[in-house]
Amino acid sequence: MDASLEEEVLLLAVALDEDEDGKFKNFLALHVPILQEKYWPTLWCFESRLQTALASLLRSIYPNVKYSREILELNDGGQVALDWLEDGCPANAPIVIILPGLTGDSQSQYVRCLSLSANRMKLRTVVFNYRGLGGMSLKTPRTYNAANFEDLSEVVRHVKSLHPGIPVAATGISMGGLVLGNYLASQKMAAQKTLVAAMVISTPWNAFKAMDSLEKPVLNLLLNRYLTSGFFSFINRVKSSNMLQGPWTMEDLLKCKTVREFDSSYTAKQFGYKDVNDYYADASIHEKLHKIEVPILCLSARDDPFQPYEAIPVEEACKSKYVAIVITQYGGHIGFLEGILPVLHEEYMCRLFTQYFEGIFTSGSELLAEISKDR
Repeated sequence: MDASLEEEVLLLAVALDEDEDGKFKNFLALHVPILQEKYWPTLWCFESRLQTALASLLRSIYPNVKYSREILELNDGGQVALDWLEDGCPANAPIVIILPGLTGDSQSQYVRCLSLSANRMKLRTVVFNYRGLGGMSLKTPRTYNAANFEDLSEVVRHVKSLHPGIPVAATGISMGGLVLGNYLASQKMAAQKTLVAAMVISTPWNAFKAMDSLEKPVLNLLLNRYLTSGFFSFINRVKSSNMLQGPWTMEDLLKCKTVREFDSSYTAKQFGYKDVNDYYADASIHEKLHKIEVPILCLSARDDPFQPYEAIPVEEACKSKYVAIVITQYGGHIGFLEGILPVLHEEYMCRLFTQYFEGIFTSGSELLAEISKDR
């Protein structure tokens, strides 16, 4: 790192309510002390693509989490797996629903990282594995996408019905942040009644900008093709169920080399969009923040290869009383490694996650009462 840029690199940038007396801003300053610290990226892997790749590799040392699995039957005949981690938690402990990324599930390294951190704080987590993921077979031809939140709505209602009176929050990582953001923006009244708070991590706010960034040669494009290979793995896992049906051919799908090509050949057609641009417009949340009225903390890295800095909706967030965006100079995509020997101590992403929700669950009732008066 250039020494002249050291302060710019290490200081934490926070986009919050412009009003100095903003209730959410004051709450974060008081209850999330990590926001007063400097973020020190791991010096030997601060480059964005390296952070992204090495974070995944280094987190693989975490053991598989022994969840308690629940199968939720959905209204249309589909099913999803809900993986609960409640070991050692009180019966009345608050609950955080976790939404993984594009083809992730409850054993994805970043999900295990968050689940284990929450468990140490005696918070219960439940991971929402999307249709066909988490080792589940498809029961209907429908899968999932970044814009569709119907399954999430059912999951939230189910969790609330199982645990009446218990505070429930939600966290979305990468694509999971889009699903959660679209739910909060589109189901405003339902979200206010069911979720006390939310958090998103490394969300590709603007799907168009995200795809443009991922298609830049050479390293970004390699990441793109790696993601696309995840789609092929998904297809190979679920095709035996004979439920992969739609206005496309397997031959067309196997020709795809990028996420955009796959979304054009499969996702847009499967969910009835006019084309891939129509799908990306629906999935993006950068212009929907004004519709969100549940406190939501957002963690983004300025160098995220999946989302360029100029696409992070800082101005939009500054107009909201409910949205706070934390932007680190470095961190890559779901990286945020720090220290000389990362993952040997609790990671930045996990510390922010646990501090935020511990603050919400222990001291957030007053905040929620105050901001509800402004609705």
